[in-house]
Amino acid sequence: MKPEPVKESSEKKTRKVKIVCISDTHSEHWSIMLPEDADILIVAGDISTRGRVKEIQEFNEWIGSLPIKHKIVVAGNHDFCLQDMPQMARSWLSNCTYLIDEMVTVEGLNIYGSPWQPTFFDWAFNLDRGAPLKEKWDLIPSTGVDILVTHGPPMGILDKVYEGERVGCEELAVAVKERIKPRLHVFGHIHEEAGRLD
Repeated sequence: MKPEPVKESSEKKTRKVKIVCISDTHSEHWSIMLPEDADILIVAGDISTRGRVKEIQEFNEWIGSLPIKHKIVVAGNHDFCLQDMPQMARSWLSNCTYLIDEMVTVEGLNIYGSPWQPTFFDWAFNLDRGAPLKEKWDLIPSTGVDILVTHGPPMGILDKVYEGERVGCEELAVAVKERIKPRLHVFGHIHEEAGRLD
């Protein structure tokens, strides 16, 4: 069930929630200018360059310095230490809500986050195409997800690399279009087609 919009009174309009979405900052987060009036910041992975603990801790310091109330983060293929030492991840990311195959509700919106993508060289959070990825996407509830945050894109949407090949996840595309149907899907990973579709 999708949450109802918050209404202050019958005379006032529904409160709008301002969401800022970024991804693939690769330890360059200090150079990013973000609006200070955002309600939610969503970071779709690759917060580090080489996935070192120090890089994650520096990101945590940066995100903690932001005046944005809600900060939602998933890992990406560069964030090795978050995969290799998952028991430490939340302590390293104490200034945000770190999601790994789970959902949180903020500002009346259900946000589900997952870091996985089809195997991409020898990077972090890789899974083979087909059943291994489908198992992860099957964990996502069929109803009630307002915002889906994944590191990798679905097949055919902002997933084309320089050589022209589409590298998104087929199983994710099916899950998003046919079952989950979120109001917003936030992802990154493929720098060549960075941007957004309305």
